[in-house]
This record gives sequence, C-alpha cells and structure tokens, in this order.
Amino acid sequence: MRFGHTFGRWVLDSLLPPRCMLCGEMVDEPGRLCAACWQGLDFIAEPLCPCCGTPFAMPVPAGMLCAACLAKPPRYRRARAALVYGRGGRDLVLRFKRADRTDMAAGLAALMRQAAGPLLHEADLILPVPLHPRRLWRRRFNQSALLAQALGRQAAKPVLLDGLERLRPTPSLGGLNRGERRRALAGAIRVAPGRRALLVGRAVLLVDDVFTTGATAHACIRALLGAGAASVDVLTLTRVVRPDIV
Repeated sequence: MRFGHTFGRWVLDSLLPPRCMLCGEMVDEPGRLCAACWQGLDFIAEPLCPCCGTPFAMPVPAGMLCAACLAKPPRYRRARAALVYGRGGRDLVLRFKRADRTDMAAGLAALMRQAAGPLLHEADLILPVPLHPRRLWRRRFNQSALLAQALGRQAAKPVLLDGLERLRPTPSLGGLNRGERRRALAGAIRVAPGRRALLVGRAVLLVDDVFTTGATAHACIRALLGAGAASVDVLTLTRVVRPDIV
C-alpha cells in the first residue's frame, strides 16, 4: 500500500511538479513555500498575549495580558494566528480565496496547526466561520470551511461544517471600525437548527482566514456560547496587527 502511494505520488509530481503557493517556484512537496517566500512571511510567535495572541514588541513576564484584554476581556478563551496580515500573509489569503486556489488549503492549515498549540489539542470540535449563501454562491467555496476541513484531517478532529449560519448578508467590513463591524453583524449569525445538541459542553475551535477586529469571531462566539458550548477558541491563518505592537 505504501509503495502504491509513493509511486502514485511520483507519477503525479512528474506530471504536475509541486510549486510554491506564492511565487510558483518548484518545491519538494505540494502545499509548501519556497525559501524566499518563507522568509517574506511575518510569523507570530512568543512573546504574545496568552489570551488574544497579539505579539508583544519586547519580552514580558509570563502570563501577562495585553492592555486591550485587560481593559475588556474577550468572549473567546484564546485566539491564535499563524501570520501577520501583511506582506506574504496578505498575499496568501488573497491568492487562496480570490484566485480559486482551493488546493492551498492543506498547506495553509499546516501553518495554522503549528500556531495552534493547545487550542487544537484541547478542541472537541472544529467549526468554520460561515458565509451567507449568496456570497457562497458567488465565491463557490467557503475558505474558512476548507481550512477547517484540512485541520480536522491533519489533527484527526471532528469538523462541523454547518454548525453556524448567516441569516442575512452583511456589507463589506473593510474600512469599518470595531463598533461599526459589530453593529453590522448584530443578529446575523446563529447556530443552525438541529445543531445545538452537538455543541453542548464542547470545547469549540472556531476557524477563519483573517482576524481583524474580532467582530465576526465575537458574533459567532455569542451564538456558540448561547447554544451551550463550554468554551470557544479562535484560530486564524492571519491577523491584523498594529505596527506599533509588533
């Protein structure tokens, strides 16, 4: 069986050589980045806020929260992201969801898995942030669902793709501040009928591609906790970080 898999992989690579997810240079395996593109990414690593995952500009005492989490603790338990939304991180997101590069899902999920740490290990269930059916029809796929599916396969965790749903389309959130985003999302997301029992008492890992202000995540979390989920962690591929923080 292993020989058959290896031979099949050799044939596929011979016909369609694996290429860098960003620049198209040849790489050793599918879903990888070449050395130059890898160096162009801003990975999020310690030191960071143990709650929201925002990177600190300098070393801080263990367990120290950022000012934002101290002032107003978020409803999620923890949030983590693999990359800063800038330079290569932004290019990865846009290529994935706007250039129909669904083949990138496994490689991007692998980056997220490295950043997840205990969030993924402790999760009982993985859920993606939902798209409204109208937007899903236009885009043809939900990028968050593809990432959630890939994470579930890689970590052997159950994935509930239809656990959440958007009741109405929301306007583009780009350019809106935190308050405007939350007002736009108010009442827009709910737990899908018939899925509440699957969430009761479960530790949920919510998956999305970008964390900006957290408004979308909080709308999902409000619905999940209201349905009886024990806790919600958030894992994204990228997050927007103020230049004065990193």
